[in-house]
Amino acid sequence: MTGLTTRPARTSDVRAIRDIVAPLVAARRLVAKDAVAYYESIQQFRIAEIDGIVVGCGALHVLWDDLAEVRTLATAPGHAGHGVGHAVLEALIDDARVLGVQRIFCLTFETGFFRRHGFQPIDGQAVPPEVYAELLRSYDEGVAEFLDLERVKPNTLGNTRMLLTL
Repeated sequence: MTGLTTRPARTSDVRAIRDIVAPLVAARRLVAKDAVAYYESIQQFRIAEIDGIVVGCGALHVLWDDLAEVRTLATAPGHAGHGVGHAVLEALIDDARVLGVQRIFCLTFETGFFRRHGFQPIDGQAVPPEVYAELLRSYDEGVAEFLDLERVKPNTLGNTRMLLTL
C-alpha cells in the first residue's frame, strides 16, 4: 500500500492502539488490557501509519533468551487485506533478529496469515522443562497463555499456538 510506513510506537499512540484493538477485544479475538498495560509495554510496539494516521499495531514481547511472542497484532477497520498486518509483523520479526531472538511464538485465530509468514502450529511445550519452570514464575498473562496454563483457558479457546524459527 502506498504511503504505508512502520515505526516504533510512542506514548501518544496508545489511544489509537486501543481504538484499533477495541473491536477485536469485543469479538474475543484479542485479550482486553487496561490502558496502563499499553503504556508499560509501549517500547515493545510497532505502529503502521498511512499519511500520519495509525492503521495498525503489534508488539514483540521477549519471553526468554531465544523466544519472543507477537502480541496485539491488529489492523484498523477498513485497512485489513492491504498489507498493514504484514508490514507490522515483518517489522516485529526484524526487531526479534536485532534482539537475538531465534523463535517467535503467537496465539492466534488467524492461522492462514501467520502460516504465510512461516509460522507453524505447535503442540506441547516449545521450551525445555527447566525454562518452563522459570517461566512459571512470571505474572504475565501472555506467558501463562504460552505455557497453556489452566487459569487462562477462557481467553484462549480456539486459539492456535504457532511458532516461527528464524
